[in-house]
Amino acid sequence: MTRTRPATEAWRRLAEGNERFAGDAPSHPRQDAARRAEIAAGQAPSAAILGCSDSRVAAEVLFDQGLGDLFVIRNAGQIADASAIASVEYAVAVLGVPLVVVLAHDRCGAVQAAIDASAPDAPPLPPLIAAHIRAIRPAVQAGGTDAAAVAGAHLESTVASLLAASDLLSAAVADGSVDVVGATYRLAEGRVERRFAIGDVA
Repeated sequence: MTRTRPATEAWRRLAEGNERFAGDAPSHPRQDAARRAEIAAGQAPSAAILGCSDSRVAAEVLFDQGLGDLFVIRNAGQIADASAIASVEYAVAVLGVPLVVVLAHDRCGAVQAAIDASAPDAPPLPPLIAAHIRAIRPAVQAGGTDAAAVAGAHLESTVASLLAASDLLSAAVADGSVDVVGATYRLAEGRVERRFAIGDVA
């Protein structure tokens, strides 16, 4: 019997969990005292998620997962900055996750801020915010003022940036030990749409 690849199994669990959440039938698994005690001494998450800090996009909730299931990295606009890349590398090299998911979402404030800031008469943003969303500016050049197009371009560039900046991650993808999925979460519908994958994740 052919064994299911770890990345495929991890994505299946995420997809099934999202179906439960979107269908208003979450099971809230592995969130009790027994699970808390079980993982107190260590963790073995099945996937790493690089997502947005938006309060509506909590990965453990929308994928209906429990304590210790996901290694989650969040910042505004799911930017592949040094801290995020180092955290993904930790998940891969130390925790052994077989799947990395970069999770974008619609109506993203960081994406909209990058679009608005590109207007010729745009007021200046606070310096740290301006520096943070600089990574989204190339996607604005590609997508213009269409927020969905910009978000899609930014998702692709974030994954590309992760692989380009991390020899560790790109080597893990090349040897087949890690797959990467780019996905978008729809706020109103509650559904995660897989946009593309790098690797053999089914």
